[in-house]
Amino acid sequence: MRNLTETIYAGGPDAHGVQGSPTELVWTPHRNTPDHIYYQSLYEQKMGWRVEVVDGGLSDMYNNSVILDDQQVTFFWTLSKDSISIAARGEKKSGYLAVGFGSGMVNSYAYVGWIDDSGIGYVNTYRIDGKDALSIHRTQENLTHVRCKTENGIITLEFTRPLDPSCRREKRVECKNIIDPTTPLKVVWAMGTKWTHDHLTDRNMHSSTSNRPILVHLLRGSAEAEEDLLPVLAVHGFMMFVAWGILLPGGILAARYLKHLKGDGWYRIHVYLQCSGLVIVLLALLFAVAELRGFSFSSAHVKFGFAAIVLACIQPINSFLRPPKPANGEQAPSKRVIWEYFHTIVGRCTIVVGIAALFTGMKHLGHRYEVENVHGLSWAMAIWFLIGALILIYLEYHERQRIRRQISERSNWVLDNLEEDDSVDLLSPTRTTADKELQTSARMEVQLEPLNR
Repeated sequence: MRNLTETIYAGGPDAHGVQGSPTELVWTPHRNTPDHIYYQSLYEQKMGWRVEVVDGGLSDMYNNSVILDDQQVTFFWTLSKDSISIAARGEKKSGYLAVGFGSGMVNSYAYVGWIDDSGIGYVNTYRIDGKDALSIHRTQENLTHVRCKTENGIITLEFTRPLDPSCRREKRVECKNIIDPTTPLKVVWAMGTKWTHDHLTDRNMHSSTSNRPILVHLLRGSAEAEEDLLPVLAVHGFMMFVAWGILLPGGILAARYLKHLKGDGWYRIHVYLQCSGLVIVLLALLFAVAELRGFSFSSAHVKFGFAAIVLACIQPINSFLRPPKPANGEQAPSKRVIWEYFHTIVGRCTIVVGIAALFTGMKHLGHRYEVENVHGLSWAMAIWFLIGALILIYLEYHERQRIRRQISERSNWVLDNLEEDDSVDLLSPTRTTADKELQTSARMEVQLEPLNR
């Protein structure tokens, strides 16, 4: 800024320097510096004039920049303690430019910049929850240093916003638009021919948009394309549903309601279904962990899922350590009774926790990946388990009726050696009092005496 050919008035030897050794002022403008800066000395009336600030380009004004999907929009940003300064520049002519934070423009927070007919630039904020004009809702985010300009049809928008809107006590939707610098920010873009403040129609919809979001690492200053994990998660969810919704509950039902059949068919069905379900659960877990490169316990789905898998793995170990079954007519030892209670309770808790993991997984899928039909799938799964509950009530009713008929038939017996009743299953680990009384009364001693003729 100093012209070496003119005299510098620096105030005096005890102030800011003299003519022979003047003091130089080093000053660095930033992106929010006005175009004209006026300065004035407090000591000399002739020390004062104007500094014209010329933009050196967005790359010089911001610390970081990345190119978004399809290389048609460049995204700039500079992080500070409590705010972030953002700029976006289109690489082709358009009537407006929009950038959104989310996996797609639907269910995203969008920032739209455009120039009106009088040449004035605007940047508005919106919440988009659908694909038509009625689904675009204007929000009132706290934006500062807003700027939008066009050069040869190329639109550039700039703004500064707080990282945390600090209005979470209010029920405005924009209060949830929080930027966490430690978490990758999903950024998408769209362009169109015309935009207005109000009365948006389908004509204001975009003519081109990004095909996928870009994960912007705000702290590292880098970006990467988001991998499409929905097919992986769909396979993971389907395998878990087959295990927790069909195989494992089916194994429990076999142990409960098929023991009255002859042979050990119920036991084979129980073991096959339980082992098959556990294998599918472990494969689904490894499949998801390998694709997601690990997992964290921050979500309720992961917590329920991990607990269900731990409980499921306990059951085979518990079965291996079970005490021997008592002989016919003998009372079950306390170890056997305790084992049956433990095996039954753990099995029931495993199914309950597993079903909770299924529903929390659907909720997590909809929240993180914004799947449109997640609510329909959740309702379908709820109906499935409701039908299963009705079938369970029906089977339990008929099982109790069968036991009552069996007790009634045994009460008419006079002489019989009762064999071990294998119809008492793991869901009723101890025999009923009526069964014990029947066995006591059914065992009779017959004394033969000689006949005196």
